[in-house]
Amino acid sequence: MVNSCETDNWHEEQPMATQLTWYGHGTWLIDTGSHKILLDPFLDENPSSPIKAVHAAADVILLSHGHFDHVGLRSDGDFDVVEIAKRTGAQVVTILEMAQWINRQGVENAVGMNIGGTFQSLAGPVRMTQAVHSSSLPNGEYGGDPVGFILEVPEGLIYLACDTDLFSDMQLIGEKGILLAIVPIGDHYTMGVNDSIRAIQWISPKHVAPAHYDTWPPIAQDANAWAEKVKCETSSQPHVIKPGETITLN
Repeated sequence: MVNSCETDNWHEEQPMATQLTWYGHGTWLIDTGSHKILLDPFLDENPSSPIKAVHAAADVILLSHGHFDHVGLRSDGDFDVVEIAKRTGAQVVTILEMAQWINRQGVENAVGMNIGGTFQSLAGPVRMTQAVHSSSLPNGEYGGDPVGFILEVPEGLIYLACDTDLFSDMQLIGEKGILLAIVPIGDHYTMGVNDSIRAIQWISPKHVAPAHYDTWPPIAQDANAWAEKVKCETSSQPHVIKPGETITLN
């Protein structure tokens, strides 16, 4: 696995390798070579994002919960997820109540599922996992339970923990054999650095990357210091990238 800022000829040797680009906060683009999966699009009002929603590509959109910084609430009252879904025709995969809300916004291609289920999306199998957090829509409407996702890509399994605290069933997720886990480290609204280390020990992914940090002062973290703890206290390889940079699976 390499980061986009590293210099080598790996991309030339395997041009179809899955790539994950971080757009800051909890937003990621997973490009499998044949499909693009967009997680929690928060772009127009995200101070870390290198792109705006109008430039986002997606075949599948994953929504972990309904908070403003995951559906992309804009200053004009519109939502990034709605604009992207309508423009691209992407499938929106989310918890049942969120799918019903998406439908009410005029998005036709929303798929509601629930924790423990697997959906055969356009981009491959998507399994929904629990997350320990809260979930409501920006207007206070009930948004169902918060969730995470396990994606099956050609190189292996990717676990998107999304917004969550530490929970012991992460050990069961680890039993599936995770190639890459993306975990929150920001604290305050999710688990922080120390609990993320315990999560990584339980999940035991080959590779791990941090998310949901540094967007605003309450969730500021030293990601390089986190990476050193990962190296010292787990068997996983950490990957710290800046918004707009990419991790390539191998």
